[in-house]
Amino acid sequence: MLTSVVLVMLTAGCASSVGQGGSATVHPAATPALPASSVLCKPTPPVAHTAPQASEPVLSLLVYAERVRRMQPAEWSQEVTRLGDAASPTDQVQLALVLSQFRQLPEFQRAQDLLGRVLANTSAQALHPLVGMLAYRLGEQRRLEDLLDKQNQQTRELQRRLDQTTDRLEALKAIERSLTSRPPQAPASNSRGNHTPAP
Repeated sequence: MLTSVVLVMLTAGCASSVGQGGSATVHPAATPALPASSVLCKPTPPVAHTAPQASEPVLSLLVYAERVRRMQPAEWSQEVTRLGDAASPTDQVQLALVLSQFRQLPEFQRAQDLLGRVLANTSAQALHPLVGMLAYRLGEQRRLEDLLDKQNQQTRELQRRLDQTTDRLEALKAIERSLTSRPPQAPASNSRGNHTPAP
């Protein structure tokens, strides 16, 4: 009995949804009990959510970034010379990728300037998601490099002070050794007190 009631309710739900589309609405009381295979509503197909596909320029830049990562430092200098002024947005991104490998402050600044020019270029909007990510990563890398430089400076300063303290301690030890190794001096005799009068 319960199964029949559930089937009637399911049938009413499907029929009511059809009625709202413009055809006659079927009331639950007038719907006879039907087999389960005939009353189940047709499932709605799931909506496919596909990830946006990367464009050809973005894919080529990703391949180039991997190639730059595997280069030797001498090859980085050759790439900088080859790219020159980097007039196009693609060349600007490539040059920024190469400059970021040097891990030096002037190169970091130049790479960030190049990426900023690409982000300001409205004709290179296809590259903006990738360039925005690169600019963020480059900023984080520069921040970590600056932090590492400060820590190295502090370490060198502490080492310098430690060396000075060690030198002073060694000087004090040398003075102490010279004092302990010096033989004691005999007291000077009084010539007047020891004078023997002539007979």
